[in-house]
Amino acid sequence: QVQLMESGGGLVQPGGSLRISCAAPGSIFSIPAMGWYRQAPGKERELVATITSGGSTTYADSVKGRFAISRDNSKKAVNLQMNSLKPEDTAVYYCNAVVRHYAGHPFYNYWGQGTQVTVSS
Repeated sequence: QVQLMESGGGLVQPGGSLRISCAAPGSIFSIPAMGWYRQAPGKERELVATITSGGSTTYADSVKGRFAISRDNSKKAVNLQMNSLKPEDTAVYYCNAVVRHYAGHPFYNYWGQGTQVTVSS
């Protein structure tokens, strides 16, 4: 079992920046992919950005050019730098990690508890 630990988030004005981070402690052999999803009130959870262990990234069209995902494989951590934030970016942001605990074992999908990001003046 992996308890993803999220940090960051909070209240920021439109046009501002925020950085959220997530770490995956515990016994882990590899993490092929990590990412961030978000869920706004009354809406379904949606992908924000993902990154593989090799550094390949994907972004939602709505955040391209504004958000940047990065990871530190040695710390089993993923970060999301959010710039030029808009009110429509307001949501609970969830960390996600696809984890293999031991070589040759199955992959497991883990979620963090979520961190609130509010963009408002």
